[in-house]
Amino acid sequence: MDSSSRLCTRMVPIFLVYILFSSEFGFLQFGTSLGINYGQVANNLPTPTQALSLLTSLKVTKTRIYDTNPQVLTAFANSGIEITVTIPNDQIALMTNPSQALQWISTNVKTYFPATRITGIAVGNEIDTTEDETLKANLVPAMASMHAALVQLGLDSYIYISTATSLGALETSFPPSMGSFKPELVPQMSQYLNFLAQTKAPFWINAYPYFAYKDDPTRVELNYVLLNPNNGMVDPYTHLHYDNMLYAQVDAVIFAMARLGYGGIPVHVSETGWPSKGDTNEIGATIDNARVYNRNLLVRQLRSEGTPLRPNLKLEVYLFALFNEDLKPGPTSERNYGLFRPDGTMAYNLGLTSLSSTSTASISLTSSASSETKMGFGSLRNLILVCALIFHALRR
Repeated sequence: MDSSSRLCTRMVPIFLVYILFSSEFGFLQFGTSLGINYGQVANNLPTPTQALSLLTSLKVTKTRIYDTNPQVLTAFANSGIEITVTIPNDQIALMTNPSQALQWISTNVKTYFPATRITGIAVGNEIDTTEDETLKANLVPAMASMHAALVQLGLDSYIYISTATSLGALETSFPPSMGSFKPELVPQMSQYLNFLAQTKAPFWINAYPYFAYKDDPTRVELNYVLLNPNNGMVDPYTHLHYDNMLYAQVDAVIFAMARLGYGGIPVHVSETGWPSKGDTNEIGATIDNARVYNRNLLVRQLRSEGTPLRPNLKLEVYLFALFNEDLKPGPTSERNYGLFRPDGTMAYNLGLTSLSSTSTASISLTSSASSETKMGFGSLRNLILVCALIFHALRR
């Protein structure tokens, strides 16, 4: 590479930073609170009404489900909680037909709206990782048909359409300013990003620093991925300092989008979390690490933090997940991402720390993880409600 090429390579991230910081579109707000993913791949979960009570007690105002379960949508009516519903991957091909899309939206969304505050529709999940090229090709046409149905029903100003992308879509993620999508995904990604820009919808990314640590624990610093205090890293091109991997991953996605001409689209973390249990080869999947990661993430959310690239725009995050799900396939970790067990007891102690302008306070939610006595769901709900009210007062 000659000297002029090297100079261009160094200048590109700086130019992209200018675009990203100066874009008005990039500072649109879609909400200011933490969300929790409410998965249901289990045969022993509390009823949707009980799950709603738990979310309400936690003062959670956003949740995401992975289907359009009528019991959940009915239970959440008049609760005020914003909910994102999902159309499964195997139904995406049907949605390329405008009449099918209209029927789906009418049945699964309009029936419950506005009593149930459906604010988003996820069209599939991690389509970028599939080897089904037909599914990939159908994604944006399906999204376009569904958006047209929202327009026809007068719902497009209330509900946006997106899809959750995995970090596997990135060819390069380090340093963040060199973030880029895999070449084979660029045509599809450009089409998708154009749809988001036209409809003013956010880009959703599933980001799990846990996987980076599990795959390379000798080189990836644990404190860096757990959002603990550490020296972090400085991007050599932008000179932005990163003290945790999650923010670096998000900014890498923003730079990747900017390289395709869409640097102003908001990025939301549709999934992140840490498993409290894993198989012997799943290094780092422990109760202690799960507690630390999720606690640190919640504290940063309460501080309304943004990433180094977008410090004034609070990063919207959906924590995975509300419950452990016993029927999920795969390694042990897949069934142990929940903050709560199905019986309503916490999987581990989760200490929340809030810094107010006048004092520092700590709130600990007592876990039954080391106790033989299990707390009933109602008692837990009351305890959390009291803690949440105290926590809310401290924030004010």
